[in-house]
Amino acid sequence: MNDSTTPSPLVELRDLTFGYGDRVILKNLSFNVPRGQVTALMGVSGGGKTTVLRLIGGQIRASAGQLLFDGDDITPMGQAELYAARRRMGMLFQFGALFTDMSVFDNVAFPLREHTRLSEDLIRDIVLMKLDAVGLRGARDLKPSEISGGMSRRVALARAIALDPDLIMYDEPFAGLDPISLGTAARLIRRLNDSLGITSVVVSHDVNETFEIADHVVILANGGVAAQGTPAALRASTDPLIHQFVHALSDGPVPFHYPAPTAVQDYDRRPA
Repeated sequence: MNDSTTPSPLVELRDLTFGYGDRVILKNLSFNVPRGQVTALMGVSGGGKTTVLRLIGGQIRASAGQLLFDGDDITPMGQAELYAARRRMGMLFQFGALFTDMSVFDNVAFPLREHTRLSEDLIRDIVLMKLDAVGLRGARDLKPSEISGGMSRRVALARAIALDPDLIMYDEPFAGLDPISLGTAARLIRRLNDSLGITSVVVSHDVNETFEIADHVVILANGGVAAQGTPAALRASTDPLIHQFVHALSDGPVPFHYPAPTAVQDYDRRPA
């Protein structure tokens, strides 16, 4: 799965800075997303992982730096250019974000009807193929309320690949899934990435499952890249923060105890 040669990047972040008011989330952030590979974006909660996905999709704009998608800078794009770029991207939102009043079929058909002028017969064939790819062709007439959370995530994945995108971004695709659904989702991400020849960015806190499918891992901390490399390289890292994160240790650079007075100060009730 991991290759010693690094393909050309599909996405390049160059000295990217973003914040809300005076609160800086990302500062001078730089890394590449290799073409045709699964890149995992990891780090502590609130570290800016989902913000990176939103920057790539153009939902928000960086205050400084460049964000190149296939060589074109997303940041200064106008609405028409951005719309064209987004057509080449698929997004799997956390918990699926399906339209609850639509059937499974119509959820997957939605981007095809929105972005193309294909006939309904052709749309039907494409939707059934995409649903078959995630194992849910037989569930096409059901509503989201009639299927499980894991199945909803798979429907959302079928919708994300409906337009045959070059890039798919996954925001916490394993959150809230039981072990069987989690394993199914992980294998689907890897299989679809390879069979469709696409590029994937996966934001996740699930180290074991994510490391199993990723070619490249980027760990964010303090607004920048704390470490990046293959899963094997990061597992072997001796950096204290990376070691704590990868091995899920309760204490380390990210402390277990919230700052507090010493025990003597707290428990000593003798008068001063």
